[in-house]
Amino acid sequence: MPLENLNHVLVLTRDLEATRDFYVGVLGLEDGYRPPFPFPGHWIYLGERAVVHVAENRSYLHARDQTRDGAQDQDTGSIDHIAFEATGLKHMIARLEERGIAARHRKVPDLDLHQVFVHDPNGVRIELNYPAHEGAEVELTG
Repeated sequence: MPLENLNHVLVLTRDLEATRDFYVGVLGLEDGYRPPFPFPGHWIYLGERAVVHVAENRSYLHARDQTRDGAQDQDTGSIDHIAFEATGLKHMIARLEERGIAARHRKVPDLDLHQVFVHDPNGVRIELNYPAHEGAEVELTG
């Protein structure tokens, strides 16, 4: 059976509330239902799907190792960024500026995309992809 779509990403954090506030307050996603796992966390929704799972670092790693019969997983620190398709670039720029969040802008040759790069409170790079026409008047950085 072929893969059909990306289900979610898990962001480990030492600061649950700041991480939730970034994805909800800055990116405009919604905090929603999360099953009663034995570690603190949030499920952040894009529409009907919980696309960003957030978990408190130490509690999650402890719970994960307990459910795997003591087998240690390897660190998975190789993920570079999380990308979202988006609209409403001017609104996002205002939201980022209002919160003092640095952003880098770039146009993608041949793809009609204006990209905005920011970092969440844990240093995870977030890529926001807008239609190029929305960024026609935006100064490019980086």
